Amino acid sequence: MKNIQPSRREFLASASSLAFSEPPLLNRVSEYSLHPRRRSRLRRSRLLWAKANPNAGTSTGGRGGSEIHTSLLRQHCLCPFTLHSDECKHTGHCATRGNRHPEIPVPMSDPTIAEVLKRAGYRTAHYGKWGLGGPETTSTPTERGFDEFFGFSIINTRNQAYPDYLWEGRVETMLPKNWFYRKQQYVPEMFTDRTLKFIDQPSDKPFFVYLSQTVPHADNELPGIEVPDQGPYAKENWPEIEKNFAASITRMDSGIGRILDLLKRKKLDQNTLVIFTSDNGPHKEGGHSADFFGSRGGLRGVKRDMYEGGIRVPAVARWPGRAKPGTTSDAPGAFWDVLPTLAEVVGLKAPPGIDGASFLRALEDQPQPPHAPFYWEFHEGGFQQAVREGDWKLVRQLPKFSSSYSTCATI
Repeated sequence: MKNIQPSRREFLASASSLAFSEPPLLNRVSEYSLHPRRRSRLRRSRLLWAKANPNAGTSTGGRGGSEIHTSLLRQHCLCPFTLHSDECKHTGHCATRGNRHPEIPVPMSDPTIAEVLKRAGYRTAHYGKWGLGGPETTSTPTERGFDEFFGFSIINTRNQAYPDYLWEGRVETMLPKNWFYRKQQYVPEMFTDRTLKFIDQPSDKPFFVYLSQTVPHADNELPGIEVPDQGPYAKENWPEIEKNFAASITRMDSGIGRILDLLKRKKLDQNTLVIFTSDNGPHKEGGHSADFFGSRGGLRGVKRDMYEGGIRVPAVARWPGRAKPGTTSDAPGAFWDVLPTLAEVVGLKAPPGIDGASFLRALEDQPQPPHAPFYWEFHEGGFQQAVREGDWKLVRQLPKFSSSYSTCATI
């Protein structure tokens, strides 16, 4: 990219071919080369990637929301919906591009973060939502690099707070305390508990935990958002759905606090990179209003939109000694940048054939090199595409219309 601020004419000329460019074919290899900048000094860093579903990060003060109590909790997400925010390629290249067929496995030629880190000697765990292949495929979490998995095996498993069962590896685990509407096992906190148990296991190996929460997603069958209680919001003069929305986020925030407390007690916090973000913009599902807590922060659009409101989400990181407290970065990134970033953190070169670029320099408060143009596409409810380079963004909605604009002047 020659100019990170192209003219509108230059931008439109280059955007037309981006969706059809193919990455080089990836040859699967058993080991990746060491990154020349890192070698060994960062290789033992422990890693926690926590992600809300969908827009908790935009409701915790990261972009406007200020009425929800969060003591702990800028980056682009992969796409304007949930499914493959775990992919290493953008939605023009990755295999799974929507929620309609989440059981389709990711090709073995596409590496996962867990596979890369496992080769670097990490023990790996995933708790929460998995959307890169159904339980009867070759693309379950435990077959794609994770030592442990506990959660929802595919994305359309109703997003329930009190499901009848979850998956433990490839085995269905019944939750009888939730049967017959008893609702005694609140699964977001079960995912937190499993994360704590995994971190607390005695081991000489560093760990990588991917905590993909279902909070504050609406239950598509109720509709609504379920939570054990409304906590400090019970007496607020708000709609019930908004009380539940806020309570679910505060509970999740408390869970992140429990994890950070454990890292500190075990004296692991000084060498653990923790990243928290959300997988898409604010939703308006289950009766929840995307504007009630100011979650959009003035951006246009919501979840499933290609405008910034559907795609842009905040991210926060904690990495004592590496990420300076209180600093911010305006360098844009995407979820397909997570794999090359974590690879560089542990001292490896990113595998070939992926679309992302490391944002490690932004984490370390150093100048971040210009990013290649961002590309998204979405196949549900019609067909949408978007491409962004610098401050210019082109949105194409078929059979509706196409529009280009500057993200500085129009958001």
